[in-house]
Amino acid sequence: MRSLKATLFLLQIMFLISCASQPVLKDLEVKHSAPEIELPSLQEIPSIEHKPGESFLTIIAVGDNLYHITMIRDGENGDYLSAYTEIKPLAERADIAFINQETILAGEDFGFSGYPQFNSPQAMGRAIAASGFNLVNHATNHTMDKGEEAIFRTLDFWDTIPGMNVLGIHRSEENRKAPFLIEKNNIKTGFLSYTYGTNNHPLPPDKPYLVSLIDRKKMAEEIDSLRPHCDLLVVSMHWGEEYRHDYSKRQEELAVFLAEHQADIVIGHHPHVVQRVEYIPRPDGRQMLCFYSLGNFLSGQTQNAALLGAMAFVIIKKSYNMDGIINDIIIEKYGALPLVTHYENNFTNIKVYPLYAYTEELIKKHLRNAVRPELTMDYLKDLSSKIFGDKELRENPFGMFMPWLFQNR
Repeated sequence: MRSLKATLFLLQIMFLISCASQPVLKDLEVKHSAPEIELPSLQEIPSIEHKPGESFLTIIAVGDNLYHITMIRDGENGDYLSAYTEIKPLAERADIAFINQETILAGEDFGFSGYPQFNSPQAMGRAIAASGFNLVNHATNHTMDKGEEAIFRTLDFWDTIPGMNVLGIHRSEENRKAPFLIEKNNIKTGFLSYTYGTNNHPLPPDKPYLVSLIDRKKMAEEIDSLRPHCDLLVVSMHWGEEYRHDYSKRQEELAVFLAEHQADIVIGHHPHVVQRVEYIPRPDGRQMLCFYSLGNFLSGQTQNAALLGAMAFVIIKKSYNMDGIINDIIIEKYGALPLVTHYENNFTNIKVYPLYAYTEELIKKHLRNAVRPELTMDYLKDLSSKIFGDKELRENPFGMFMPWLFQNR
């Protein structure tokens, strides 16, 4: 009997010790630095439940930042930032803020100049960076205006701006071949940029990589090479015919070509006026979003049509299933926000406004109305509505679309 009791007592002690040595699953923390922890067998671990998840990326893009000599003079005191104060709250909230910098920024040594061979102050470049833009395109027809050395000086300048990314110009062949990727919010976006030409200023024979030109063979190689590395592929295109609201046959053909190579978004510029926004079918059953032309962002041009530009606004959604595997990547929301270039007598008080923030009081002060009424709010609103239709954004898009997404930005 004593022997039986002793045996039972020993078994109880062993059971208690065994229970005390078992980890509590809900408090178990697995650390690679502690291999001595012995985990239960797989059958004893409850399966981890992954809830479906979503990541969002916001992209804005504006067209030609085209600095004429009148604009350079207006900012001679170094205050170029004031021209962008109405846009800064929008650019700062975007994850990626693209601007087509039409003119080169080679520095004072090359002489500041306007049309036809531009060189803009680097102080203006610092102003657009301070306004929230973090992606600048330089593949335009004016890139070679001051020669190859001016391009290297421009790249040197942008190297001094933290967080700025530069498209379309390259220091070397190796630099051009390197995948251009920006990863934010767990979404990896690839970018490429091309221009139709450089105004009869040929690229140096020994530096064909200097500016990315529209060449279908080269474009196909670069797009197909970059496509597997990114969730989203965006192509900047400096194309089209100046001052035409209808996109050209050449633009249409190139857009189809880009869709065939599975681009997701096209950002178009160069015509100096706005053109339509369309979805273009891709062979894989998806669609490519094409902003054919965003027009001028800011310029010294005087035609009424050239005073209306646009900001592309796109929200990308990347979704995950219960197992944490990517389910889909889609364009969740998009639209075109009309912009107005404002300047007053002698090209002073130059500023770009969202159309929703532009007023009758301001338009009365516009230089176009200095002698007689040449520009009206009705004209701007009617033209925007005609070009963009139901894709026109008539208020702050960060407030329109999913405001909870931007409340902390």
